Amino acid sequence: MIHWLQTSTAGLLTLAAVSIAVLLVLIIKVKLEPFIALIVVGLLTALAAGVPVGTLVGTAQKTSDSLLEKGFGSILGHIAAIIGLGTLLGSILEKSGGARVLTSALLRTFGEKRAPLAMGLSGLIFGIPVFFDIGIFVLAPLVYAAAKQGGRSIVLYAMPLLAGLSITHAFIPPHPGPVAAAGLLHVDLGWLILMGMGAVCGIPAWFVGGILYSTWIGKRVNVPLAEDFAKLAGEEGEREGPAPSLKLVGGIIAVPLVLILVGTFGSILLPTGSTGAGIAAFLGTPAIALTIATILASWLLGRRRGMSGADLAQLSANALRPVAMILLVVGAGSFFGAVLSATGIGKAVAGSLGDAGLPVLLAAYIISCGMRIAQGSATVAIVTTSGIVAPTVMELHYSQAQLALVVVAISAGSIIASHVNDGGFWIVSRYFGLTVTQTLKTWTALETVLSLSGFGVAALVMALV
Repeated sequence: MIHWLQTSTAGLLTLAAVSIAVLLVLIIKVKLEPFIALIVVGLLTALAAGVPVGTLVGTAQKTSDSLLEKGFGSILGHIAAIIGLGTLLGSILEKSGGARVLTSALLRTFGEKRAPLAMGLSGLIFGIPVFFDIGIFVLAPLVYAAAKQGGRSIVLYAMPLLAGLSITHAFIPPHPGPVAAAGLLHVDLGWLILMGMGAVCGIPAWFVGGILYSTWIGKRVNVPLAEDFAKLAGEEGEREGPAPSLKLVGGIIAVPLVLILVGTFGSILLPTGSTGAGIAAFLGTPAIALTIATILASWLLGRRRGMSGADLAQLSANALRPVAMILLVVGAGSFFGAVLSATGIGKAVAGSLGDAGLPVLLAAYIISCGMRIAQGSATVAIVTTSGIVAPTVMELHYSQAQLALVVVAISAGSIIASHVNDGGFWIVSRYFGLTVTQTLKTWTALETVLSLSGFGVAALVMALV
C-alpha cells in the first residue's frame, strides 16, 4: 500500500486529494490558522510520500538546505519587500486624503447621471495601492453622498466601487495574492500587470461586472440610503489642511506601475547589456519601483502636508501589523507547493491533466474556485492553488505571458461566490446597509460575474498567445 502511494500515479493523485481534503478540514472545521494548517499538511504529505526526514527538515547541525526552509525562504525573499512597501504606499495615500480627491474629481467630471461609473473608476484606481477593506472604509462616505444626491438605491453606487476594489485586490501587484502567485509561478510582475490589469483581462471583467451587471442589479434591488449613513455622507476622515492635487495622487499611484512595466519591456526592447537596459532593469525591479513611490509619497503627501517623522513611523507601524500573517500564509503555501514538487505529485497531476484533456488554465481556475468557496479568503485561495499547480505548470515550459494568464485564472477563481465565510461579505453588508439576502443577490452575484468574466477573457487570450 505504501509503495503504491509513493510511486504510482494513482497513489500520488490519491495523496494529493487527501492532503487537500485534510487542509480544508483543518481550516474550516478545526479553525486552525491557514499558515499552520499548510505547514502541518505539507509535513504529513512529505512523510507519507517517503521524503527523508533529513531532506524535509534538515539536521541539528544544518537546516538551510531543508525543504521546509527552502520552501519558505524562496518566496519570502521575493515578496516581503514588495508587499510591505505596497502596504506603506497605500496607507500614506489613504491618510493624505488621496482617495477623496480622486473620487470627488471623477464625480465632478462624470456628473450625477454617471456617478456609478465614477465610483467604479475610483475603486479601480484607488484599489491599486490599498487593501480591499481599507478602500471600503475610506470611500464608503462618498458612496453615501452620491446615493443621497442621486436619490436612488445605494446598490447602484456601491457595486461599481466594490467591483473596482475587488479586481485590483485579486489581480494586481502589490496586493499579496497576485504577488505571491507570481513568485510561486516565476512570473515577471510587469507581465502580470499587463495581463491582469491593462485592457487584457482586468478591465474587461470590471466593465462587465462593475458597470453592466452593477447597473442592472442596482435598478432591481432598491435599498434606500439609511438615515445613519446619510449623516455620514461626505464626512472627512483625513488630516486637516489642504487636500493634495489630483495630478499628484494619480502620479504617485502610477509611478510603480510604470517603472515595473519599463523594466519588463525594456529588457525585451533594449540591447542586452546596454546602459539603457541596465537602468530600466534597476528602476523596474518591483522593490526599487515601490521604494521610489513610497519615498515620494512620504515626502509629498506626508512631510510637506504637516506629518512629522513620528507620525509617519506610527502610520507605518499600524499599516504593517496585518502584513505578518499574510507573509506567514504565503511562506507556508510555498512550502506546501515545494512538497508537492519534491514528492512527484506535481508531475502526476500534469500527466493526468494531459491524459484527460483538461487544460491547466481551467484546472487552476476550478481549484481556486473550490478553495475560495470552501474557506472564504481570496489570498489563501490564490496562495494554496498556486502551490498546488506550480509543479504542474513548471513542467509545461510556458512563456511569461502564458504564466501570467495562469495567475489571472487563479486570481479570478479566488473571488467567486463570496458568501458568509468571507469577511468581505460582512463588511459589504454592514457598510452599505444590506440584509444577508440582499448581499447575496448583489455582492455575491457580482463577485461571481467578475470571476467568470476574468477567467473567460484569460482563456480567450490563452488560446491566442
